[in-house]
Formats: sequence, C-alpha cells, structure tokens
Amino acid sequence: MKTRTAILLLALLTLVTPARAQAPKTDPENTLVIELKSGKVTIEMLADKAPRHVQRVKDLARGKFYDGIIFHRVIEDFMAQTGDPTGTGRGGSGRERLPLEPSSLEFERGTIGAARGPSRDSADSQFFIVLKHSPHLNGDYTVWGRVVDGMSHVDKITRGSPAPDPDKMLRVYVLADERK
Repeated sequence: MKTRTAILLLALLTLVTPARAQAPKTDPENTLVIELKSGKVTIEMLADKAPRHVQRVKDLARGKFYDGIIFHRVIEDFMAQTGDPTGTGRGGSGRERLPLEPSSLEFERGTIGAARGPSRDSADSQFFIVLKHSPHLNGDYTVWGRVVDGMSHVDKITRGSPAPDPDKMLRVYVLADERK
C-alpha cells in the first residue's frame, strides 16, 4: 500500500511541477548574434549545409563589417534583408561571389538565406531572414542559418523598401568571440 501511495504521489508531483525549459545547446563557433534596438537575435549557422556562406558571414562579422548596416528591404509577411553597406541593395563586401550551396532545407519562418543577384552564384554579404513560410525560395537560394532565439525582435524591424527610418544591425558577432 505504501509503494502504491508513493507512486501515486510521485505521479501527481510530476503533473504539477512545471517543466524546466532547457536552453538549446549551441556551438559558439557557429552561432551568430545580431543586436537590434529591441534586443538580440541568435542564429544557428549551418556550417554543414553551407560551409562557404557560413565562413563568409563569420569573416565579415569578425571584421565588424555588419555593424551599423541597415535593413534596406523589409517586406511584410515575406522577409527582412540586410548586409549591404550602401543601404541600396546593390552593395557588397567586395569579395568574390559565392556559388549556390543547394540543400533540401526549406524556407520556414526564421530561416536565413543568402541574398543574390539574377545569377544563382552571385551571393556575397547580403542575407535575409524569412518572416513567413516561403516555399517559392526553396532550392534557389542558399540556406545558411536559422533564428533560434529573438524572432520577436526581427518581427519589430521597420517595414519598407527602403523603410523611411530603417532599423540597423547595431552589432553582429560570432558567439565564440564574445566569450573570449
């Protein structure tokens, strides 16, 4: 009888004890943090799916290239684009263009894609964060990351192309560098 009561008590405690949310395990070397005026956006970079693009983003972040760059194209229910130092959508880092790194990953809300010109092999420094499921992008753009925390801050980015008073990336860094 005591065993049965103990099991019942344990079962009840399990039901009423709140589950502890565990922070997702992140690889600091493949985690990008974007500081916006409303807060931090944490991105898991997918080095196994898009090694060239991830390396480019890390190199540019480490060189402080992205700090202060605006979101020059933000379309409601579609995406927020940034990474152009001129703010026009035509600029880049000046480095060689990156070829498409195709994968089976889909453009779901929070997916990070490499922006490019008409050629599939013309990505450089610009990227976009998908605001809503966008299957028409699948296979045509490199997926190099996904937002794992802070999507509510992305949702607050001012809309427009360009926005009248565009939001900017205040600071962008690789998490591994922040911990040093």
